[in-house]
Amino acid sequence: MVDAPQTRATLLVRLRDHGDSAAWAEFVELYGPLVRGLAGRAGLQEADALDLEQEVFRAVATAIETYDPDPSRGSFRGWLHRIARNLMLNWLAAQKRHPRGTGESGMAARLADLPDHGPSVEATAVYDAAYRRRLFRWAGGRVRERVQSSTWRAFWGTAVEGKSAADVAGELGL
Repeated sequence: MVDAPQTRATLLVRLRDHGDSAAWAEFVELYGPLVRGLAGRAGLQEADALDLEQEVFRAVATAIETYDPDPSRGSFRGWLHRIARNLMLNWLAAQKRHPRGTGESGMAARLADLPDHGPSVEATAVYDAAYRRRLFRWAGGRVRERVQSSTWRAFWGTAVEGKSAADVAGELGL
């Protein structure tokens, strides 16, 4: 498996400025779908997943000042995953005290059965794969806006579809 690209240190530094709305918009665009996906895989309803996303980003905003990017302590995505998972467990505990209708009676039991020792290798792999796909779509969208259509189609044909440069050039009349 190819290692997922690291979260840009410059983005993490910019997040420390709570007034940097561009940095926060980029962060939410990149990581929002991952947090909601984690919640969805755990059985949370869409509205609850959106609430969890807000709580996770609020926690990140509070804790980003003290985040230590030392690789020996783990990755940023691992740190974010632990925050999201812990907030999900807190949400479940609150639901046990004050239950509300979920449409599925077994959801709380499934989430409560999650191990406390951190994310599994499988869960982390799924999370990282989702991150790589999301990052590729995000970066591709940014690049596509800035290049000619033929350049984009040539890139897509060779890099994504795996066609030879000669075949793509022939298809595009280049």
